[in-house]
Amino acid sequence: MVVVDGNALAGTLADSLGPEPTVVALRCAGCGSLGVLGQTTVYRTAMGSVARCRGCDTVLVTVVESGARRWVGLPGARTMSASIPDGIE
Repeated sequence: MVVVDGNALAGTLADSLGPEPTVVALRCAGCGSLGVLGQTTVYRTAMGSVARCRGCDTVLVTVVESGARRWVGLPGARTMSASIPDGIE
C-alpha cells in the first residue's frame, strides 16, 4: 500500500466528471435508484442549488458559491459512476 495525499485523486476526479457532468450516474442513498445528474430535480435559490432524487426526494448534490469559493456536497449519493475516457487505463 502506498499512502499519499488527496492530490493523487485530482486527475481521476477531473476525468470522472469530464466535460459533461450531467451524464455522471449517481446512486441514491435513500432509495437505491441509479440515475444521471441531468435527470435530477434541481432547486435553485440565491443561497445555492440542491439536486434531489426524482424517486424519493433525497438530497443528492448541493452547490453553494460564497465569494471566490464553490462548495459541493454529495450527501445523498452513495456512489458516482462515469465512463472512463478513451486512452485512460
